[in-house]
Amino acid sequence: MTTARRGSSDMGFFSRRKADAEPEQAVPAGPARYPEADESLIDESGVGPLRPRDRGLGPGERQRIEAGLAELAGAGVDVDDLDSLAAGFDRELTEWRDLAKRKRPDHDAIVEAYAIGIGEYLSRTTDLRWRVVTDVFGTDLAVADQREGDFVVVPHNLVAARWMRGETGWLAGVVGHIVAVRAAA
Repeated sequence: MTTARRGSSDMGFFSRRKADAEPEQAVPAGPARYPEADESLIDESGVGPLRPRDRGLGPGERQRIEAGLAELAGAGVDVDDLDSLAAGFDRELTEWRDLAKRKRPDHDAIVEAYAIGIGEYLSRTTDLRWRVVTDVFGTDLAVADQREGDFVVVPHNLVAARWMRGETGWLAGVVGHIVAVRAAA
């Protein structure tokens, strides 16, 4: 048995030279999880604005919302019904948690779908509208009022934090509270 050294011509069987490499396959474009940050809002230390800044949605964010809504509809969740949204989340989390770890589906996709569902519910029932928001914590899809930075909800944060804690029974109360706060505004 011979041992090949790095850079040796004997390594041809195990490695490729750039000239022999296959061309990269294009990855199908899908909705990006993280919107592009507006770099003009980031200061020289790499920190975003203290007061949230927002912009309208681009095609990628609109596609992301549509994909999340389609995922929920496919699971039988009615985003116009807060109880349906809450029951769907609790069911998904419970089923996911009850599976063996190696059999669990990607929880990021589930969190994403319910974050989209909450944001869409809020945009349909309050004065909040979908926006892309950048603040000191980064850039994400959010719902916000029409006065820049006065009231912002990042649905992904609501869902992800509770998913990590394995918390059920929260969604209707939290989202219902936001609806009540906006009704009084």
